[in-house]
Amino acid sequence: VAGAAAAAGRRRIGAVALTLSLALTVDFAARRIAPGPDLRTAAGRAEAGDMLLTSPLIPALAVGHRLRGRWRHRRAGGWPVPVRAVLFDRDGTLVHDVPYNGDPALVTPVPDAGPAVDRLRRSAVRVAVVSNQSGVGRGRLTPAAVAAVNRRIDELVGPFDTWRICPHAPDAGCRCRKPEPGLILDAARDLGVAPFECAVVGDIGADVDAAIAAGARPYLVPTGVTRADEISRAPAVADSLTAAVDRIVTGPTRRP
Repeated sequence: VAGAAAAAGRRRIGAVALTLSLALTVDFAARRIAPGPDLRTAAGRAEAGDMLLTSPLIPALAVGHRLRGRWRHRRAGGWPVPVRAVLFDRDGTLVHDVPYNGDPALVTPVPDAGPAVDRLRRSAVRVAVVSNQSGVGRGRLTPAAVAAVNRRIDELVGPFDTWRICPHAPDAGCRCRKPEPGLILDAARDLGVAPFECAVVGDIGADVDAAIAAGARPYLVPTGVTRADEISRAPAVADSLTAAVDRIVTGPTRRP
């Protein structure tokens, strides 16, 4: 408003708008700095200085991000955007969970895994697996053993278009371990689709949270290990893979 008023020669309106903008920016910076850093230290003062410098930029960048999202939304043909890829959790979702399983002989798909995945393929929906495998980071599994189990799942249920595995232990602080969004973002990139064009099917809250963090659509298929609070806060709950896939496939008509 300040810029437009100045360009139009409306100096008083421009001055009021600029003053309001500066006041809001100062308030924003103060709210960012208040919880920390510690201004008694040199490092804290340096961090506060960085916050002061970036505070005027963040609102403009946020508005730009919003406008970019609106443009992408318009180009996609409105909401809901058709699902172009479904990313499945592995253990407890596609196959019965065997903790730290490195033996392909122990792989047992859930009863409707094969038909559900086949239906997606027939509907021209890409399919992938996104799985935490902390046994590697804990030293209880080797990457080769995880790969062998994944190949067996491909034989029984797949093939899947891409696999994304997080091998890190929970305390590693990685970007990929669900509920972080890394696995989903990487899988979407592999498949050549946007995260918002993906559905994520899993059995616990970490799957749901990872999907939401990535901008994908979560579907929770509860099992005996799914907590009640995870079920109550999930945006979409299905009682089986078949039911979840039915909701995905019978959604908005897919564009060519």
